[in-house]
Amino acid sequence: MPLLLDRQIADNTWQFVEESLPADTGNTDLVVPFALLSQLLDQHQGRCGVRVPGEHSHEELLPFLDRLALIEIEFPIFRDGRGFSLARLLRRAGFTGEVRAVGDVSRDRLGYMERCGFNACVIPDERFSESDLQAFAEISVRYQAGADDPRPIYRQQ
Repeated sequence: MPLLLDRQIADNTWQFVEESLPADTGNTDLVVPFALLSQLLDQHQGRCGVRVPGEHSHEELLPFLDRLALIEIEFPIFRDGRGFSLARLLRRAGFTGEVRAVGDVSRDRLGYMERCGFNACVIPDERFSESDLQAFAEISVRYQAGADDPRPIYRQQ
């Protein structure tokens, strides 16, 4: 599945570990579900990431933000927009690492995801096209403030 990182196609260097940590994690970039996060942070020397569903409370992540390099937010179905709010709350809390959308990600949501604070998206192979990179610039006027520009339109000049 293609990874779009900062509006460009990138290689995914992260390895998702779903059930239990390997005995020797080495220096690999690892992503785990929230249930394994404390264990990962205690044992792993490399970069650490966490995968959470969109309905996850951002408050549970706050104590770990300074030790995380990546937060993946799952979008299980198209009509579930809770991940947008979670990304926005994490950015407001000061998280500066990578916020990545995974799951049901498609071109028509990429611009909105970026406005909420996502800087990376994993798009399923069957939905990906090179033209998806143009989606970020399709909407040129934005009335509301966003993670990328906190000024509403009447403050923009």
